[in-house]
Amino acid sequence: MIKIIIVTVILLLILFLVYAILPTVMIRVFSWGITKRTNTDAIALTFDDGPNPEYTPQLLDLLKKYDVKATFFVVGSKVKSYPAIIKRMSREGHTIGIHHFEHISSWILSPFRLKKQLLMTEQAIRECTGEKVSFYRPPWGSFNLFSLLVSKRYNMVLWSHIFGDWKAAKGINGLLEELLTATEPGSILLLHDCGETLGADKEAPYYMLKSLEIYLQQNKNNGTKFASLKDL
Repeated sequence: MIKIIIVTVILLLILFLVYAILPTVMIRVFSWGITKRTNTDAIALTFDDGPNPEYTPQLLDLLKKYDVKATFFVVGSKVKSYPAIIKRMSREGHTIGIHHFEHISSWILSPFRLKKQLLMTEQAIRECTGEKVSFYRPPWGSFNLFSLLVSKRYNMVLWSHIFGDWKAAKGINGLLEELLTATEPGSILLLHDCGETLGADKEAPYYMLKSLEIYLQQNKNNGTKFASLKDL
């Protein structure tokens, strides 16, 4: 009986390795079907996990203040809860992409469930904006064996810079310093306007916004260009 259990566990681990871990590593390392940088003279600011009723409107105010267009990878269930925020994003010229209907990893999704997550989120966005949805970023940047096939109708975007800003401690110490070094044209920066997902701190976006304002102020004064993904 113990041997059967051990064999079963080993087989499950192998299956998980083949279905989830290896595809994620290979796609990221070889950039199969994904974008991590753009061949432009602009920086793309991207924000995951929203919309959030407290922090996303503050972020939109900040972007409007500095005349910056950004990209939001939104959670479909939150789009349903806060459609007015999505409509504002669209009205103010930002790009809105898919980040699953629930914040759930592709590692534990079957091909059918993954497709459903994408289509439900796309439908929620289109009901708010009436616009075509072209961009997709999977939560945690995780892929499975069927991700490239299931998501082939979208432009799949990861990042060139990730800052760990979902933790409040990082926002308090270290985030600003790292942001200020992320000034290379073509960079895609990943930040978060919601701290309600697994492993995040609820108040983390507060500190992200403080650092982002200083970053935008300095870079706009230096002539740095920013653009949303649909403009690139």
